[in-house]
Amino acid sequence: MKVAVIRGDGIGPEVVNSALRVLKAAAAKYGLTIELHDVEAGDSALSKYGEALPSRYWGLIESSDAILKGPVGESAGDVVVKLRRGLDLYANIRPAKVYPGVKALRDGVDLVIVRENTEDVYVRAEHMLTGDVAVALRVISRRASERIAKVAFEMAKARRGKVTIVHKANVLSVTDGLFRTIAKEVALKYPGVTVNEMYIDSAVMDMVRRPQDFDVVLTTNLYGDILSDIAAYVTGSIGLAPSANMGDSKAMFEPVHGAAFDIAGKGVANPTATILCISWMLKWWGGKTGSGNYVTAGEAIERSVLSTLSSGKLTPDLGGGLTTNAFTEEIVAHL
Repeated sequence: MKVAVIRGDGIGPEVVNSALRVLKAAAAKYGLTIELHDVEAGDSALSKYGEALPSRYWGLIESSDAILKGPVGESAGDVVVKLRRGLDLYANIRPAKVYPGVKALRDGVDLVIVRENTEDVYVRAEHMLTGDVAVALRVISRRASERIAKVAFEMAKARRGKVTIVHKANVLSVTDGLFRTIAKEVALKYPGVTVNEMYIDSAVMDMVRRPQDFDVVLTTNLYGDILSDIAAYVTGSIGLAPSANMGDSKAMFEPVHGAAFDIAGKGVANPTATILCISWMLKWWGGKTGSGNYVTAGEAIERSVLSTLSSGKLTPDLGGGLTTNAFTEEIVAHL
């Protein structure tokens, strides 16, 4: 398995290095063959090369099976949007659940946000019409809406059988109207899945008020970005939230959180989300290739994370006192 590694900015190198320690320990124990290739990207790369995602690395990225990406600073849009659109990683999957040993705003939450990942205002087509007027293009297509809806409904079949379509078609009647129409067309092919729909403002409120009622949330790019941060908050900490960007042949795994420059270098960043990304990456690759040892290793990492959290040995954002390194050592020990 060939993995392109982007350490990113701020706390990115700290949490990625922690995750790689866990990955190497799991690889040694379960006999995994993994090639790691460094890719410079982010604010530091922009300063060094004049490009946030230097073109010299694109061939390496395209030839990799998966990408592990840490958080990026101010140049995040130039990095992540280029990766998502350039590699057609059209499904952004962001689970949010309450973990044992973690104090959460709400109990019993276990949901997943399925976010379209290539369109919406994130096509970054912004222009100044005049010195005083700026406009942004919003793109919603049948093709992208249909394929992300299929991902959501397939996922719901394997979970609790419920999809909530989130949109704002009462105001954005053309773009969100198209997304809603196509999602409901796809829903007809899944009679065993319960479907409801919510406006984004109501969904934001209920994500805080009663998040345990959600199962699979299907939505557009911008709304999914907002909802996933809220979901991470109500389940305890954004430091716990992994995400995957899935395409038909390739995937990129990254924590939901940002670069957190205010705590960078202090050794207190929570690496849980990035370590869970490693777990997810191994399970994804094992399922894709039929390699059971990768699935087993991924499951072992996830169990190690849960055991560590359950033990009460936590990082400061969760109310504990462990450093990033000490927390990582606990997870490796549980392997």
